Amino acid sequence: MRVLTLLAAALQACASAAPAAAHLGLRIPASRYGDDVLKDGPCGRSGGARTETVTVLEPGTTIEVVWDEYVDHPGHFRVAFDVDGDDDFVDPVCRGGCGTRMPEIALYGDPTVLLDGIADTAGGEGRARVTLPDVACERCTLQVIQVMYDKPPYVVPGNDIYYQCADLVLRRSACAGDCNGDGRVGVDELVVAIGASLGLGTPGECGAADGDGDGQVRIDELVAAVAAALDGCAVRD
Repeated sequence: MRVLTLLAAALQACASAAPAAAHLGLRIPASRYGDDVLKDGPCGRSGGARTETVTVLEPGTTIEVVWDEYVDHPGHFRVAFDVDGDDDFVDPVCRGGCGTRMPEIALYGDPTVLLDGIADTAGGEGRARVTLPDVACERCTLQVIQVMYDKPPYVVPGNDIYYQCADLVLRRSACAGDCNGDGRVGVDELVVAIGASLGLGTPGECGAADGDGDGQVRIDELVAAVAAALDGCAVRD
């Protein structure tokens, strides 16, 4: 009965409105600033700072990063990771054809890059599986950029890149459903998890609810989150 009561309270609080999209919107993990803040490096806003939109994950987890290219531009995507903020991200440089619509852009140009040269999807949803570093960090950042080829000449800084970031915490033995990593699971966190499972949100809003990092919150993962809310956080296998 306690489980049903908690689930009912969480379901009642779920909102059905879908988020608005812009040129590049990071869906999973949750975007730091949202879709409309994407033009200035390294995370969309010049001089920007970390927010309370934080995804808690296990170190070394393989996750599916999901984004929406709402306005199509020819080019490619890149995923990078900074263990202690966002100051290590470096924009890719052009090696040739920089004044044309077929620039030669350097790939894997700095050690933060996890995956580069991800093919353009001609608009719509894009996905890439990446393995996060096996390190614990409290202020780490995942960056997704879109490098566009249709705005020559390619210069850095310029208007050839869109930026999105996700604020991460990589913490060993994270509690199932503990979205903010505070060691407990509240009804508000169950709301987020259940909303994601019903398609009313994204799993990136609560990485701790998506135990296997597959981009979906399943029934067994909801059960684990509810158990943690009722009985307290136990160490997750």
